[in-house]
Amino acid sequence: MLLLVQTRGRMTAQELADELEVSVRTVYRDVEALSAAGVPLYADRGPAGGYQLLEGYRTRLTGLTIDQAESLFLVGMPGPAAALGLGTELAAAELKLLAALPAELRTRAERMRERFHLDAPGWFREAEQVPHLAALADAVWNQHRIYARYRRWRAPRDVERVWDPLGLVLKAGVWYFVARKVPGDEIRAYKVSHLLDVEVPGERFARPEGFDLAEYWQKWTSRFERNLIRGEAEVRLSPAGLDRLQHLLGGPAMTQAARANADPPDPDGWFRTTIPVEHIRKAHGDFLALGAEVEVLGPPELRALFVGTARALAALYDQGAPARDERI
Repeated sequence: MLLLVQTRGRMTAQELADELEVSVRTVYRDVEALSAAGVPLYADRGPAGGYQLLEGYRTRLTGLTIDQAESLFLVGMPGPAAALGLGTELAAAELKLLAALPAELRTRAERMRERFHLDAPGWFREAEQVPHLAALADAVWNQHRIYARYRRWRAPRDVERVWDPLGLVLKAGVWYFVARKVPGDEIRAYKVSHLLDVEVPGERFARPEGFDLAEYWQKWTSRFERNLIRGEAEVRLSPAGLDRLQHLLGGPAMTQAARANADPPDPDGWFRTTIPVEHIRKAHGDFLALGAEVEVLGPPELRALFVGTARALAALYDQGAPARDERI
């Protein structure tokens, strides 16, 4: 209750009861307990009244549990914070937070930071260049409309757009921005790295009522992944092929489907199964990474691609094969 009033200002007994999921009578009792403990919490009467703290009063963070204090230092991401221009502020905030913690919690929090580190991007992937991220973040925060040039995957590649930026998301080391296209109400997600130019003249916009960034992102990513699947492939997989499958892009979902659709294995451990794929060319590239641990059975056009690739590889290696040393 104390933290709610401190962060939100004046709150009525009913608002506190609704937020804390208790009765108004419990709120009255707890207000009396806080006052008896020396907290300067007082009530204003009337229609615009409510409980508030004496101006200038702030509680220290002594209400944190051990687990809460430790977990706070797992959310710090120096890389993304620096990309947003907040690296110095993040370091200062951590320092202030440590200073506010009691000695025991401070020791445990420092130990957590020393022993656990979060590195979000995947292996063998250089960080994307996002020169306009800081300007975009400022526009998101201040609700400023942006005028931009954006490079998309289909022609015409470079287009001019006007957007109301609603939020930023860091997904597997890649920055996305969620924005409403102007004119209109269409909200979509875009890659920050595809922005070529950004102008922020200072025009403010009103956010859509009830818009929730986390909820939108969850729905958008689910829809995006579903739309990627445009077909399926019938294959035979060895145990080693199944193990390698999970390391491909989208591999966990493919592995799950392979297991769910699998027939009983043959004496050598190979099994027949059906796997969802984006499209024929993408499946061809993915399954090539499995080498001889997969046999593509269908669809016919995908199998034909593999037949052609196998013949081309055989011709290439036969033609360039070194003379055999009979002593070997």
